[in-house]
Amino acid sequence: MRAFGPPPSLAEIEALARAALDRLPEPFAATAHDVVLQVEEFAGDDVLADMGIEDPYELTGLYVGRPLTERSVDESGRFPDQVFLYRAPILLEWSESEETLEHLVAHVLIHEIGHHFGLSDDDMHALEDAAG
Repeated sequence: MRAFGPPPSLAEIEALARAALDRLPEPFAATAHDVVLQVEEFAGDDVLADMGIEDPYELTGLYVGRPLTERSVDESGRFPDQVFLYRAPILLEWSESEETLEHLVAHVLIHEIGHHFGLSDDDMHALEDAAG
């Protein structure tokens, strides 16, 4: 029987995300670790407004940066790219699905990391399968 306790913390969600990062195949693994990973309870009001999202539970993750496929070799002095995972929306989605939390966190993370690499949705699914 499953033991129930408090919901996973921000640190536990981050640990699941870092474990998913560690499972990425090369050549993605090395470059993905250059992206700053942050786990927050919800996206900020300014982020939601910029994206036209009214319900903060609708956004589970966000990539902030410029995809590698759009960069120039002349670029320097930029802030590092970031991936945000939003704990409360992830937990809500998990509660409404049949997926494990580990799988869902990996799915959201890989989708956002996929934006960093400029991947298509099909490529993101293939990367998720490879990291599974």
